[in-house]
Amino acid sequence: MTADNATLEALYLQLHDRLCRYICARMPGDAEAEDILQDVFLRIHANLDSVRDLSHLEGWIYQVARNSITDYYRRQRRLVELTDFPVEDERLEETAEKEMVPYIRGLVQSLPPEYREALLLTEYEGLTQVELAARLGISISGAKSRVQRARQKVKDMLLTCCHYEFDRRGAILEYRQRCCCCAQD
Repeated sequence: MTADNATLEALYLQLHDRLCRYICARMPGDAEAEDILQDVFLRIHANLDSVRDLSHLEGWIYQVARNSITDYYRRQRRLVELTDFPVEDERLEETAEKEMVPYIRGLVQSLPPEYREALLLTEYEGLTQVELAARLGISISGAKSRVQRARQKVKDMLLTCCHYEFDRRGAILEYRQRCCCCAQD
């Protein structure tokens, strides 16, 4: 299929309103949604020739939209230095989460080296798991596995040494130590 201007214009007219509603429902504001919508149509224009099965064209276009939305949120993710973890946030000022910062830092440092490195590079230095895989010379699935295992190990250590009460969104409301492993240095 050749992506000529008439084809692109027809797709734009046919899908613009539905794509706009789809994207607006997933974005924080109208300006961001409009930027994503424009990005989607640019990607369609650039890659329409690569669509092999025209019966799946609309699904492909919505996948382009999903990927654009995901890319937007990845770019918006704040990078956090280990010395500053977690980000000083108004929401944290009055919660038990702020009190957990030194404990979490210590738990991360106690991880086996390969898990500690994976967690530090992704969560604290902002690398994607694909970038982590390239840096460590491992497969992408291996990188994903390391990061998930590191997160699970930190979670398991936290749940073993303390009792937590969470709000409906999963934020820590209160915690009580069960052992001395959470004692501040």
